[in-house]
This record gives sequence, structure tokens and C-alpha cells, in this order.
Amino acid sequence: MDPIIEEIFEKFPNPESMMVADDSVLVKMLKPLGFYNRRAKSLKRFSEDYVKKGTGDVNLLYGIGKYASDSWSIFQEGKKDVVPEDKELKWYMETVKDEKHDL
Repeated sequence: MDPIIEEIFEKFPNPESMMVADDSVLVKMLKPLGFYNRRAKSLKRFSEDYVKKGTGDVNLLYGIGKYASDSWSIFQEGKKDVVPEDKELKWYMETVKDEKHDL
């Protein structure tokens, strides 16, 4: 696992701790990744939404775009009818279809 991600999860192990994270601490941890102020704001807001709204509809959570929505549908919900735009998700969906035909 990436050392920055490890450090963040060690310091903020759950969404409740992330949503109340000290901005300056989180920004310092994210600085090597770039866009650290934006990333910190997004992580905190996403965590708050997750705590308040749950995952009933991930599309209602802050910062969820098409890639995240498609990934959730494919990998968490097991949907096979997703039509992704991302090249890696497209590849995965084609691979899954090819494996089905081989059976």
C-alpha cells in the first residue's frame, strides 16, 4: 500500500475521525500528492456524507463521479450491465463478458 495512504488511514481510521480531522494535519499529509487543500476538503466532506447518508445510493456522496459510481456498481453491487467510459473499467467488463462465454 502507498505510504501516504497508510499514514492517513492510521491517523484517521474511520469516516467519523476523517470528517473532524484537523485541516492543517490533513493538508500536511496530503501535500506530496498535490492539490492538497482540495483533497483535504473532499475527504472530509465525503466522510461527512458517508456518515450522514450511508451507502444506500453512493451517487449522493460528495465527490462521486462516473468512475466511482461505475466502480461501486461493478465491484460492490456485482452489476454486469454497467457501461463505463473509463478504459480500465471497459477492459474489465469485456474480460468478464469473455470469461462468461468461455464457460
